[in-house]
Amino acid sequence: MSKPPLPTAKGLERLVQALRVLPGVGPRSAQRMAFHLLQHERAGADELARALTDALASVQRCVQCNNFSEQEVCSLCTSSRRDRALLCVVETPADLAMVEQTLSYSGMYFVLMGRLSPLDGVGPRDIGLDRLLARAANGEVQEVILATNFTNEGEATAHYIAEMLRARNVKATRIARGVPLGGELEYVDAGTISQALLDRRGI
Repeated sequence: MSKPPLPTAKGLERLVQALRVLPGVGPRSAQRMAFHLLQHERAGADELARALTDALASVQRCVQCNNFSEQEVCSLCTSSRRDRALLCVVETPADLAMVEQTLSYSGMYFVLMGRLSPLDGVGPRDIGLDRLLARAANGEVQEVILATNFTNEGEATAHYIAEMLRARNVKATRIARGVPLGGELEYVDAGTISQALLDRRGI
């Protein structure tokens, strides 16, 4: 007579699957994280769950720069200390944070929340290029700095945006290649990004 199957912990399985949405986290890493939270950090796990719930409810997109914000217009966009003649275009909020850490840029931003990738079905509308163009042509912006990553997709995105801006007589520049080919701003040191901004070139 065969033994009945052991009961499975549905809650644990769900937690493991949920953790797998994080970048770089595979099945085994997700399982280790789940075990650790439940065995050693139950209070921390509860705080994590509350923080995620609160963030999902309160964090939205800034209507001007498209970055994450808890207000309709973020603090960077409302700051009187920012140079509104400069608009830096980055792919992600993490890239914006890295540029800010250089302390060498005082202009405005637009966050694409992605990059053009036809093979993945990501087109101009998916990364808000219509909003970017409206912002760039608002009469205040004198130069758009394209700080997309030096990957194939990032380069293609920069080229596409530059062509659209050129058709509207808006100056576009590209950060210099102090950032390594194939590199992503999120993982580049602040000094290198700062120099790439200073040495930006026309495009």
